[in-house]
Amino acid sequence: MDHIVLVGASAAGLTAADALRREGFTGALTMVGEELRTPYDRPPLSKQVLAGDWEPHRSTLRQDTDIQRLRMTLRLGCRATGLDTAERVITLADGDRLGYDGLIITTGLRPRRLPFGHELAGVHVLRTLDETLTLRAQLLAGPRVVVIGAGFLGSEIAATTRGLGLDVTLVDVEPTPLARQVGTWVGGLVGDMHRDHGVRLRMRRHVTGLIGDNGRVTTVVLDDGTRLPADVVVVAIGSVPATEWLAGSGLALGDGVLCDITCQAAPGVYAAGDVANWPHPAAGGRVRLEQRTNATQQAITAAKNLLSGPAGAVPYAPVPFGWTDQYGTKIQTCGWCPSDATVEVVDGDPQARKADGDPQAHKFVALYKVDGRVVGALGWNSARALREYRNHLTENSAA
Repeated sequence: MDHIVLVGASAAGLTAADALRREGFTGALTMVGEELRTPYDRPPLSKQVLAGDWEPHRSTLRQDTDIQRLRMTLRLGCRATGLDTAERVITLADGDRLGYDGLIITTGLRPRRLPFGHELAGVHVLRTLDETLTLRAQLLAGPRVVVIGAGFLGSEIAATTRGLGLDVTLVDVEPTPLARQVGTWVGGLVGDMHRDHGVRLRMRRHVTGLIGDNGRVTTVVLDDGTRLPADVVVVAIGSVPATEWLAGSGLALGDGVLCDITCQAAPGVYAAGDVANWPHPAAGGRVRLEQRTNATQQAITAAKNLLSGPAGAVPYAPVPFGWTDQYGTKIQTCGWCPSDATVEVVDGDPQARKADGDPQAHKFVALYKVDGRVVGALGWNSARALREYRNHLTENSAA
């Protein structure tokens, strides 16, 4: 194998490059990225970078000298537009055609958008560092903020903007924040936390329109007729895998790039990170994980399996692990936390609160059970206590 191409200048792509070199690959290595920036970390965007606690460069994953050690050609600011798996050629937006012997796809996600209103100034999505910096600049004017979507990203944005002292409203169609991610019981506690910090919640509400004046957003309209004043609107209603460029490639596409259990999508083609969809035995079907930890772990497996070939490939079946930070509270999940699971607190007290309001004083661990079987666990300010259950889930998964 003489030339490996990584499409997606992401955390997963950079990790794959590291793994390829560590595993002894000495051939040509090329990374193609749509943005002009070298790979950076995305979790800090909605928190430290948006809050202004971090300068933008702190989110960069590697210094230039470290990337140079990888002996990798960077094709940044250059979007991949097509793939011919038969000829093993990638088409780029500048018209160039890039041949490969091995390919790892790490193109990640694109934000979902509302079917209206995005032409108005003040309406934002948040996926890239540049989008974060644009939003940050508008927040400095002290606007009234409406965040549409109360998943992990939307809840973090609401917490960050409220931490800046801004007027914030959080809107979602679900009954609580994070309902789809961790269920309504924990979601109710997250909602209480937002209310305690002064965020107005509008749950079980659909957004039916955005109204503007002179090209700038002024109002968010809800399905019950409520009109929310807004100078800035952040749309955080989920994401879709960035697979448009793969149409007609011959790869199986669905909710992402459909791979086998070794992360292979086609001979010589692997996928990793948010864009990869593969069968996970513990999940009883296909999964696609939007988690920073998965991006790293899966990229390493994809790189090793690409080099070893099908005969030496190993299955990828991790125990998922993710987290969110809001108002100084860290919520971590491991395994699966389905919204319809039975939730049982096994450590700490979810109702315990100190009079001084210290967010770190509120600690507990909860297990998620389906048909009496533990499938996941959640720690609320309980990283140490959660570790035992994470290890248990890992051991059971490997058994």
